Amino acid sequence: MVSMISDVGRVLTQPDIPHAEPKMGKVAVIYTTPETVISDYARLLDLADYQTALTADINTFLKVNISWQHYYPACSSAPWQIDGVAQKLKRDGFNKLIAAHNGTVVVDPIEGRENNKHQLVEDRLGLDHVVLDAPPIKWVPYRPTAKMLVLDDVYQDGLYIPEVFPGTNIVQLPTVKTHVFTTMTGALKNAFGGLLHRYRHWTHSVIHETLVDLLQIQKEIHSGLFAVMDGTFAGDGPGPRAMRIHNKNVILASADQVAIDAVAAKMMGLDPMSIPMIRIAHEIGLGVGNPHEIEVVGDDIADVNWNFAATESTLASRGQKLIYHGPLKPLEGILLRSGIAPWAY
Repeated sequence: MVSMISDVGRVLTQPDIPHAEPKMGKVAVIYTTPETVISDYARLLDLADYQTALTADINTFLKVNISWQHYYPACSSAPWQIDGVAQKLKRDGFNKLIAAHNGTVVVDPIEGRENNKHQLVEDRLGLDHVVLDAPPIKWVPYRPTAKMLVLDDVYQDGLYIPEVFPGTNIVQLPTVKTHVFTTMTGALKNAFGGLLHRYRHWTHSVIHETLVDLLQIQKEIHSGLFAVMDGTFAGDGPGPRAMRIHNKNVILASADQVAIDAVAAKMMGLDPMSIPMIRIAHEIGLGVGNPHEIEVVGDDIADVNWNFAATESTLASRGQKLIYHGPLKPLEGILLRSGIAPWAY
């Protein structure tokens, strides 16, 4: 992809990269069982018209979520989620599939890939895999075409993205769960680990605006963008790790990253338009966040309300919120931008 980097440090976007133009505001949702989950994922992708969003003859990254290196239901991408999506894509002629992982200041991606059985599935299917924030992957300067809400201020020395991303498809593979910083976490939050390096926690004080900025960047650099969300287990409470687990047996898919998060939020009993990342993305036209404007295909979920709790915190997240938004704000640089940052997590 080096040829796609210009001498002014900006990855070439339109018209240099062809972009799919799928219908926004359509989300497929179906209920599944352990016996049928692999075939149900195939049916789900077809219901969501995924082939209008992705092109088969280019590299397609399956962006795996590892929120913890230990297995915990609903915390990280489910192995059957990767399995079902990858099998369907391979069967439909997507032969350039790459599983994309990333670490954090507190999560080891190699250990997480093994413990969450991602490696088992990827090896069995013959998928290539990369760890985005580890060699040999290179990160290159990127200057977005869209005006950034916050990222230019957070990273005043410039933005960097994985060199392997421009001109590719990406399929986000989140789970249905609540989150201590973003209320809920889904397709929008799943881009966080792939598009920002290990200093991504610098953005936590402006996390909602950050995720909107990242969606704008994704739309610029990727030829195709899609999301498949697993809710076979769903997480309630102070996610992404300290959650109560519920067996919900539901899976979702959409080319609209905003709409799929809105539908998942509504199922959890949350008001999607009260969640800043969904509302802002809706208002600036990056997707459809208002549930009344979203077409849901598949099973009837109109009356679903799980009454999940989305305002709970862990001891660590309470401390971080005091740093990001409270009286400890002046110490943010020392506490969260230094070698002692992992202690806060």
